[in-house]
Amino acid sequence: MARRALPILKQLSHRPTLGSFLPKPDPNTRSVTYMPRPGDGTPRCVTLIPGDGIGPLVTNAVEQVMEAMHAPVFFERYDVHGDMSRVPPEVMDSIRKNKVCIKGGLKTPVGGGVSSLNMQLRKELDLYASLVNCFNLPGLPTRHENVDIVVIRENTEGEYAGLEHEVVPGVVESLKVITKFCSERIAKYAFEYAYLNNRKKVTAVHKANIMKLADGLFLESCREVATKYPSIKYNEIIVDNCCMQLVSKPEQFDVMVTPNLYGNLIANTAAGIAGGTGVMPGGNVGADHAVFEQGASAGNVGSEKLWGQKTANPVALLLSSAMMLRHLQFPSFADRLETSVKRVISDGKYRTKDLGGVSTTQEVVDAVISNLD
Repeated sequence: MARRALPILKQLSHRPTLGSFLPKPDPNTRSVTYMPRPGDGTPRCVTLIPGDGIGPLVTNAVEQVMEAMHAPVFFERYDVHGDMSRVPPEVMDSIRKNKVCIKGGLKTPVGGGVSSLNMQLRKELDLYASLVNCFNLPGLPTRHENVDIVVIRENTEGEYAGLEHEVVPGVVESLKVITKFCSERIAKYAFEYAYLNNRKKVTAVHKANIMKLADGLFLESCREVATKYPSIKYNEIIVDNCCMQLVSKPEQFDVMVTPNLYGNLIANTAAGIAGGTGVMPGGNVGADHAVFEQGASAGNVGSEKLWGQKTANPVALLLSSAMMLRHLQFPSFADRLETSVKRVISDGKYRTKDLGGVSTTQEVVDAVISNLD
């Protein structure tokens, strides 16, 4: 049955991991399968938001590696911080113009009624799909092997709709919004992603046994979309059982499609299983724009100690920048970057503290640069 990919998926038709579904070339040779079109090397402008905490450290790592590779991208830098009331208009204009942004974490104040700038970006740009790839890195020991999970999370509604108010003193009402339009849209994204990337199974995560109308609508949408992809296995799992299954047998999962809040929890759990949040790439994408950032715990800006000692792990954002290069249709540069990161992790000489090493951020960056083909 012929299928037409969504426009954004045409750009994301490679898996944002250390390889793709195409045969992996020898890491010591350049790929000959990619045939560039005239004009493909035209440099693209990308909006850069260093962010808070360790953000400037890891975004600077991306800048250094891009320069060392002579990648056809250049950056418009804007200082945005999580304690601002809104994302400045000039930053939104830059992202709308460039259509692509890479950012460090923005601190979200806890409580107090202060809005999350991360959520503002996603809603105003309609970045409806969050994609996080949680996978084992060769040479990095973990409790489980053969983990390669893609968590695709609806990014604009659910509990994150931000609709809450105090009914009377001491009583707060928070609304969870689920719509058929958004549920179908994220389900189509998940199945199209699976189809384009030779993935075998899509699992819908839900709590429809309790939230029968809201999560029931989400499941109904997933089931309808699943019928259009008979070659892809479809199943469903309740979110609490899903968490138990993740920590006991994560290799059973392939692509997971989730409402907003569940996806946040699932992605961070899967990331911890596969090697930690410091190595998992991710992105937020819509029909017209994309924002790439650390895949799991993107809002976690790291401790002041990490920033002061310059020991933040840059791997997650480096791999996210490889996703960005594929999105921009520069797959050869993405392959070079991913292969270099893979070599550094596998060698084990340069690792930050979260991976059991003692290296600084800059030492890891230097090692990645020295391993570039």
